[in-house]
Amino acid sequence: MDLSNLQPALGSKHSDNFRRGRGHGSGNGKTAGKGHKGQKARSGATRPGFEGGQMPLYRRIPKRGFTNRNTKTIIGINVNALECFDNGTVVTVETLLESGIVKNPRDGVKILGNGELTKKLTVKVDAFSEGAKTKIEALGGTCEVI
Repeated sequence: MDLSNLQPALGSKHSDNFRRGRGHGSGNGKTAGKGHKGQKARSGATRPGFEGGQMPLYRRIPKRGFTNRNTKTIIGINVNALECFDNGTVVTVETLLESGIVKNPRDGVKILGNGELTKKLTVKVDAFSEGAKTKIEALGGTCEVI
């Protein structure tokens, strides 16, 4: 190893800071990578979506409805999905995630009343339908809103 063999570590030196338009010797001279003439070679290029004066696509397509910013995405789980838990289990959003019933709880989990339940469970989630509440409490279980 001597001074003539020194070089930086592989992959440590990388730059996008090309000096454009500094002559032929730079490898990026004369037209500076913009080709010859035309609108894109000049300063003041058009904005994104501009179609040369033709009515642009985003204005040709009709607008319908609106998106409410304040809506919440509630995940609905039917009562029969709770059959996989053992008798006397405390069912929370975390236990639903671990068992794979819920993949992404989003803004909350609601228990719905479809299906049958045969086990006494303590269920702690964000919301319950009336049917689900009666089915869980009929078997001696409890419903807690968190």
